[in-house]
Amino acid sequence: MNLTTPDGRYFVVKGKLWRCSDPSLNETTRQRYVDELMSARREVKAAKATGSSQLLKAARTRVQAAKVALGERGPVWWNDGSPDLNRHQVSNTHYAQWYRTVCDEASKV
Repeated sequence: MNLTTPDGRYFVVKGKLWRCSDPSLNETTRQRYVDELMSARREVKAAKATGSSQLLKAARTRVQAAKVALGERGPVWWNDGSPDLNRHQVSNTHYAQWYRTVCDEASKV
């Protein structure tokens, strides 16, 4: 079950919140950053296979840069002062009641 919080800021995987991409990015820009992210992830895999810590560090730096450009890491893309809950357990946040309700409804189906 893919769940996105009602405000569109996070998606939930195994009970953990992960920040969504910035919805203000136009599709061309977003796709360019996604392509860069996928390329960088392939580079991480290749670097791990070689055992080179230098190549791995460079590849992970590329992953980080792409995620920041997408708005998934770094400064938050919303401006209402809400904290960044990226990587928090949903049950320990103000989304907990929403999550329990969604999970309860899904279990009834």
